[in-house]
Formats: sequence, C-alpha cells, structure tokens
Amino acid sequence: MALLPVLPLLVLLARAATPPEPVPVPELGPGPGPADPPLPAQSPDALFAAGAEAYARGDWPAVVLQMERALRARAAVRSRLVRCRLRCANATAGPAEGAEPQPEPVLRDLLFFRGLLRRAACLRGCGPAAPSRYRLGDELDREFSKRSPYNYLQVAYFRMNRPAQAAAAAHTFFVANPGHQEMRQNLEYYQAMAGVREDDFTDLEAKPHLTEFRLGVRFYTDEQPAAAILHLEKALEEYFVADTECRVLCEGPYDYEGYNYLEYNADLFQAITDHYMQVLSCKQGCVTELASQPGREKPLEDFLPSHFNYLQFAYYNNGNYEKAIECTKTYLLFFPNDEVMNQNLAYYTAVLGENLAGPIQPREEIQAYRQRSLMEKELLFFSYDVFGIPFVDPDTWTPEEVIPKRLREKQKVERETAARISEEIGNLMKEIETLVEEKAKESADMSKFIREGGPLVYEGASVTMNSKTLNGSQRVVVDGVLSAEECRELQRLTNAAASAGDGYRGKTSPHTPSETFYGVTVLKALKLGQEGKVPLQSAYLYYNVTEKVRHMMESYFRLEVPLHFSYSHLVCRTAIDEKQEGRSDNSHEVHVDNCILNAEALVCVKEPPAYTFRDYSAILYLNGDFEGGAFYFTELDAKTETAEVQPQCGRAVGFSSGSENPHGVKAVTKGQRCAIALWFTLDPRHSERERVQADDLVKMLFGAEEGDLLQETETEQEPPAAVAVGKDEL
Repeated sequence: MALLPVLPLLVLLARAATPPEPVPVPELGPGPGPADPPLPAQSPDALFAAGAEAYARGDWPAVVLQMERALRARAAVRSRLVRCRLRCANATAGPAEGAEPQPEPVLRDLLFFRGLLRRAACLRGCGPAAPSRYRLGDELDREFSKRSPYNYLQVAYFRMNRPAQAAAAAHTFFVANPGHQEMRQNLEYYQAMAGVREDDFTDLEAKPHLTEFRLGVRFYTDEQPAAAILHLEKALEEYFVADTECRVLCEGPYDYEGYNYLEYNADLFQAITDHYMQVLSCKQGCVTELASQPGREKPLEDFLPSHFNYLQFAYYNNGNYEKAIECTKTYLLFFPNDEVMNQNLAYYTAVLGENLAGPIQPREEIQAYRQRSLMEKELLFFSYDVFGIPFVDPDTWTPEEVIPKRLREKQKVERETAARISEEIGNLMKEIETLVEEKAKESADMSKFIREGGPLVYEGASVTMNSKTLNGSQRVVVDGVLSAEECRELQRLTNAAASAGDGYRGKTSPHTPSETFYGVTVLKALKLGQEGKVPLQSAYLYYNVTEKVRHMMESYFRLEVPLHFSYSHLVCRTAIDEKQEGRSDNSHEVHVDNCILNAEALVCVKEPPAYTFRDYSAILYLNGDFEGGAFYFTELDAKTETAEVQPQCGRAVGFSSGSENPHGVKAVTKGQRCAIALWFTLDPRHSERERVQADDLVKMLFGAEEGDLLQETETEQEPPAAVAVGKDEL
C-alpha cells in the first residue's frame, strides 16, 4: 500500500488522540485501581466449557452454576478492561490544542509518541498477569454474543423444575435469535405451564439505554410527557455510558484480516494508519451497535438525534419552552435543514420571546460528540479516499463537505448500482415466492378428492344432507355428532369461559350492532381448566370434539392428506332485544372463507387479507332454542339462496372453503346461538400455532387413559428442545 505524505494525517491523529473532555472515572494512577472489579478465578471460556461438559453428562445444577459463572466472568473482564482503558486515557491525555505554544516540527513527532508510550505503559500495568488467559477467541466471543449460555440454562432450569427461570433464560436467548424455531416452541410450551407468569418472560441481557428509550417512547405515545421526559433523559444518560464502553472496547489488537500475519510488512506510519483507522471505524460502528435491537436486522435510524425529536415535543407539552428550544437546537445540529424542526423552533421562540430564546444553546455534550464524530469521519474518509481503507458511514446526518468530492461521486454511483440490484433482486424474489405459493396451492388442491361420501367413522353420526340435497358441491350436514348432555356442557363452558369480542380484538358486535359475540379458543379453555376456573373435563371435551369433526371431514371428503387446524372458536351470538325492531341485516353477511367476494362482479379474489390458505370449514351447533340464526349457502351473487340449514344440538355443517361455497348467517332475533366454528388447511405451514400449544398442554395434563392426570409430570413431560437444537365466524 503506497502512502502519500502523512504530516496532515499525523496532525489529525494528534488532535483525535486528545479527547474533548476527560471521561468521568475515578482519578487513579496507572495500573489497576481499587474500584475495579476483581478478575474471576476462572476465565469465561473455561467456565463455558465446564458448563457444556456438565450439560453432556446431564448434571443440571452444574450447568446452571458454570454457565452463570461464565456470564458473570465475561461481564467482569469487560468491565475491568473498560475502566482500565478509560483511566489510562484520562491520566495520559495531552493539553487541548491551543492551550500551549506549538512545538517545533523537529519535536512534534517525539511529543506525539511520548504520549502514546505513556498510555501504553499505563495499559500494560493494569492488565492481568496472564492476559491471554482471559482473552476470548472469536468463536467463543460469538457464542456469548448469540447468548448461547442461556440456551443451556433454559434446559437445565427446566430439568430442575424451575420453569420461571427457564422461561427467562429461553426468552433472553430468543430475543437475540428470533429465527430459532425450537426456542419459539419452547417458549410456547412454557407459556402453557402452570406457575409461569407473564413477567417471567424478561430479557436478562436488555440494554439499559434501549429499555429506557422504549419506555420513553411509550409514554410519549400515551401522551404522558412528564414520564416520557424522565425516561428519555435517562436513556440519553445510559446511551453515553454504553457509547463510552463500546468505544473503549474498540482499542484492541490489530485484526490482520486480508493479510497474512507473517507477510505483513507495513512501515511505521503505514502500520499506525492501518491500526488506528481500524479502531476509528470500530468506534464509528458504535452508532450502529447502540441502535441495534437484539434479533432485529436493521438498527433504529438516527437513534441519538431521535431522542431530541421526542424530547422537544415532550417538553413543549409539559410547558417547558426553554428545554424545548434547547432540544430543538440540539436536534438541528444533526439536521440543520429540517423544515418541521425549524418551524417548531420559530414557534417556541415566538412564545418565549427572542431575548430569552436567543441565548439558549444546544447541549454541550452533544456539540462535543458531533465535533468528535465529524473529525473521526474526516480521518476515515481521507484514508478511504487516499489509502483505499473502506469505511461505511453509519450516520445519515454527515455533512456532504466532510466527504472528499472524488469519494462522493464514487459512492453515488455505488448507491445507485446497489439500489438497482436490490430492486431487481426484490422483484425476482417476489416472482419466485408467488410461483412457489401457486405451485404449493395447486398441489394442495390436487390432493382433494372431488368424490365425497366416505364413512363418518363415529357411531351415532349420520349424513342428513349431502351436496346434491344442498344444491352445491363439497357440502354436507351431519347429525348426531354430540349428545344433548354434551351440548349443554359445552354451552355452560362458553358462558363460564368466553369473553366479549374474543377473536375480534375485543369488538363485542363485530358483524352487526344488533348482536353481541362471546367466544373462547381451545387453548384458552384448557388453560382456564388447568387453573381450576372452569371444569377441566369440559375443556377437554371441547378439544376432543374439534378432533372428532376434523376426522369426520377427512374421511367424508376422502382427503388424501390430513387436515390441519387453521382456527377453532367456540362462539355464542346473542340477540340484543332493544335493537331488533326494524332490523334488516344479517348476523353475518354472505362471504367466502378463503377469498374476497365481489358479488357484483361475480368473482372471488384469492389474495390477502383473505385467509387464502383455508381449504375446508365446519360448524358444529350446540343448540337450536333461539329465533333466526339459520345458516345458508348462496350463489356468487350473494343473493340467490341455494340451501338453508337450521341449527340444532349436535348438527355439523361441513364444506370446502372456496368460491363454490359462499355462505352467511341470518339474523338472530331472539335468544343465544352457540356453535363451534372450525377452519382447516391442507398446508401444514399454516397450521394454527395455538393448536400446537393445546396439543402439548393436553399431553401434559392427561395420561394414556383419558381423563387421568399425570402424577409424575417432572419425569413424564417432554422437555424443551435442547441446545442441538380476528376471524370469520360461521
């Protein structure tokens, strides 16, 4: 790598080597200070290895002991290193530029290196006796970054019958690994376990500045400005603590990526430049690091400036115009041409008065932060332009003049090319996804046997109407699915367990203002039964009845592949007496279950937000002692009625979910109509997640013999995966 004259760069390096202000840490001499946390007796990697070995032999208490020690040891080593480096930076910081006469050129380099030597001596004195013993390798550091110890811990806690701690460990791991399907299933399993509360699912590695920021934004959204200010100011305080730690940790050994260590032969100034630019690039990367949320692909954009965007308006709503102006001017340091913010500043100034608003300045710490950041960017862009050392600016607010003109033009071309390629790839991926979806659906459709009339597989059940008598295709009415006592038991369950607007985001009258809807899902009923709030056997009956209908549908329609639950809902709709006079609407207007019906055009469009994955539907009635509420099929015009079914206890209506079967429900004008609505899919990818949880809960609650509770759940229940590892009602 050929270098141009380095004098301008060395001058900038000398400036950058002097922080704007000393970082506040205890003023101690070189070497370790009494306030430093002691080094752990064992290194984090040794403790992690011991925990992994304990896991392999099934020694769960030892797994917990060693993995928790490993996490504490890593935190202690990092904390000690941060404090040490900050202390040495403060102890050896040179005078600010202009505070002393500039030395002669012949002495400038010697003075520069004298400062570096003093700092290196300080750093050497405060390290451990055997530094390599406490230095994590890249692979193990990645394991800690991925929160792998919590994967081990969640299994160990579960095996020790400590589900609350297992849930916390699982949640902590999942936050950083949201694509981990086994852990997703484990969390669903823990949610169904007795003794696990909602607040047990906490992130044990949450970053304080992000936690405070989210709280501040939440209070801001809830129009509670005082609380928003409190948390947003705390978020800024924590942000700069985290920023300081992140930047200090960048000052590590040189990473020889792209070089063969033995062949690297840079001269003095080239080696200094290579290493220092790597450190500065890492420090600039702290902007992205601090704005990144675990498990999220993209960081929060303009994270630091956004604090002042929220704060200026929160202070305004709280009546504090001085602080509102301060925060507005601080935000404008980053985006001086922001039209809305300039309008806000003009308004606040007019209210407060120019004589009071004029002297208010942006926050000093942000001015220093911006000045330092711009100087670092200047160095990094210079090295990118001259030496070819790559740098990706993490900020959107960087003034254009900081970037060399030649580099600006080059970056513009690169951005345009990248945007074009990204757009082309995006379009191609959409085409591929559409094609795959169509092929998958065609395959699922082909699996249907148009021929119907298979056995019902359950005694007492009988077909009373088929497609022919119902004037359509893929339709059936079956009676005798439930006994009168079972119908009454399920109605009692509904009245005890159902909540208003369940399945409709709390809307008690989602389809008509003349009726109220109360519903309960299978999983919710089972959980209530587990808690003793409803009879557990009634919830189990609900579960078994849905399975019974599924098997009947598979058999009667002669399906080659199994049906999977898409959604299940026990729902009662009740007529509101005072709203029946002059009523002309339906209980549920005519619709199709897997496409959007356009009755005027006589078409049904199969695209979201329709539930396009639904293949078969069924409804099982629990009673008939009400007025109105008949189920009916129509043509695509939604007007021409082809068949009507009167609800009664134990009667089920089953049909395919496509455009061949538009249907609706006539108005319930008196009384309460209760039924179990079921939708099925042939595509296992769209299997209802709640159903999987319900299946697991049933396995946990009931033994081989129906109705017998397991006596030894600790040994019998399935453990979580190990380290290898609103609706349309009918």
